[in-house]
Amino acid sequence: MAYSDYEKAVKIGKRDYQSRLIHGMSPTLDVLDDILHNKKTLREVPIGLESIPLELIVGTKTSGRSNSFAHNFMPLLDIKTEFASKWISLSIFQEKEGITDAIEVYEYMNKYYVLEGNKRVSVMKYFNAASIPGIVTRILPPKTNDKDSIVYYEYIDFHELTGINYIIFSEPGSYDKLISAVGKNPGEPWSDDDKINFRSLYLAFQTSYRQLKGDKLENITESDAFLSFIQLHGYEELVPMTVTEIKDLLSKGFEEIKLLDNQDVELVMTTPGSKRFTFSKLMPGTVSKLKIAFIYEKTPLSSAWTYSHELGRLHLDEVFDEHVFTMYYDNVDETDIEATIDSAIKEGCNLIFTTSPTFSNASLKAAIDNPKIHILNCALHDPHSLMRTYYSRMYEAKFIMGAVAGAMAENDTIAYIADYPIYGTIANINAFALGVKMTNPRAKIDLLWSCLKNIDIAEKLNELCPDIVSDKDLSVPEEGTRYYGLYKLENNNIWNLAIPIYHWGGFYEQIVRSVLEDTYRADDGKNGKSISYWWGMAENSIDIVASQGLPDGIKRLIDLLKKTICSGDFNPFSGTIYSQDKKIINEENQTLSPNDIINIDWLSDNINGSIPTLDQLSENAKPVTLQQGVLTEKDV
Repeated sequence: MAYSDYEKAVKIGKRDYQSRLIHGMSPTLDVLDDILHNKKTLREVPIGLESIPLELIVGTKTSGRSNSFAHNFMPLLDIKTEFASKWISLSIFQEKEGITDAIEVYEYMNKYYVLEGNKRVSVMKYFNAASIPGIVTRILPPKTNDKDSIVYYEYIDFHELTGINYIIFSEPGSYDKLISAVGKNPGEPWSDDDKINFRSLYLAFQTSYRQLKGDKLENITESDAFLSFIQLHGYEELVPMTVTEIKDLLSKGFEEIKLLDNQDVELVMTTPGSKRFTFSKLMPGTVSKLKIAFIYEKTPLSSAWTYSHELGRLHLDEVFDEHVFTMYYDNVDETDIEATIDSAIKEGCNLIFTTSPTFSNASLKAAIDNPKIHILNCALHDPHSLMRTYYSRMYEAKFIMGAVAGAMAENDTIAYIADYPIYGTIANINAFALGVKMTNPRAKIDLLWSCLKNIDIAEKLNELCPDIVSDKDLSVPEEGTRYYGLYKLENNNIWNLAIPIYHWGGFYEQIVRSVLEDTYRADDGKNGKSISYWWGMAENSIDIVASQGLPDGIKRLIDLLKKTICSGDFNPFSGTIYSQDKKIINEENQTLSPNDIINIDWLSDNINGSIPTLDQLSENAKPVTLQQGVLTEKDV
């Protein structure tokens, strides 16, 4: 039997050898000494005895035995050789008692290279063993700003804290996200029970993931997929589940995992058209009303953001009259969002809008469990295949307001008050700054964040004494304040110059129309992309209301900029753009792409201030920032 095992192993090895040759790849084992040949300032750190995942053992330390094995560690030498005899003896021992002697390996950048024990590794891989004991020496590369280096040193910190060596991520920040998802605090040690529960869940996930062919995805690791899975469903809820339950849950949302491998987003930048709404495609006679739920994080009376969406809901009631029924839930937080969505579904709602990025996970879970319900979440840069997202291109209005601010700033002093450092907000800030630069290249913008710990915005404004202030976009009527939009401060008096307006009603009308006419699903799964609506001035989703007291020249400028932005003849992020550190972000004859604008993580060179890190934020600002935040180098 052992002889036939060796012959079978050789056949597997030769097939791998030939396949790699045909595809122009090295057919034998990787050699660490060759990999490190031209690398300097490396340091060796003894780790000690560990259980090493066999799939992470990829080669040998030296070249001595590398040609005896194919790249998959299967043997290549003839059965009559001494090498074959030793391999066969180890094979017999593995079947009878199991190999327990530790090998000696070097670990470099999450991969292991054998110094002593190559044949033991070969036999164990042949029998599909999961791991092998090994005495590990780590080779530390120098720290750099390269992504792979950042991720690797995050792994080292995680390994020192947990002793876990089988979690390998592809993106910076993932280890901290994992620790948070497991319910641990940064730096908190893991008990033996913690490690046992974690490994049990990970192995159950890994088994199911591979059965669903997740291991064939090219651009993500199994650990990336695992993190996404536990973030969505909750670690504590998953731990007691069986493999069958894990597989069932994973299979329902597997399209979401596949999207991680190819995060292509179908950014829908324009509306379907301006055709008049008709009910010609609806079934006559017995059509039931479309029941729509809006879920708000705050109340329309306490939040301008919620108030703007509530105006959109009321617009639907007016436009569609007896054909739709709308309802809303307010004061909903992360602890009761899942129950609230369930309640809306039980009430018979077949279209649900969740209006906060913090509701993303709960919305996605509901979309997975209820594929016939249309669920949309108001968020930017949050791609999902089973749930659509939507947002507005507010940066277009902010650019125009910046142009007004620059023209009206007699003392060249401008303050910009921002709320959260999330996708979209950073683009708004920079668009405003670029608008200022267009009309007043001398002016500087002082950036203030209302989400910081122990911040007093009024006190900061008193210190800075700005001529012009860009404040929150809108005020709810009950507040009775004029501290919103763009205003000029003159002798403790406020002159409101302009305010940006969200027209959510127009957006919601388009979505409801597509559902009623049964065209909403037409683009589902198109090219494997998720669908995200991102509409602006041309789609009547954004506008500016300007003061009639503005000089005629500035009013004409506003009209001109509106027309050129709507026509596509002008983009706020075109032409030469410099960041604070004087790097050229955009060349003279170029325009940033929509994805580049969404992912902006820099500030324009006429801004004083910075993007805050997570530890600088107040507690109530952290949830939305963790969900949608733009990470700075300090966060990473």
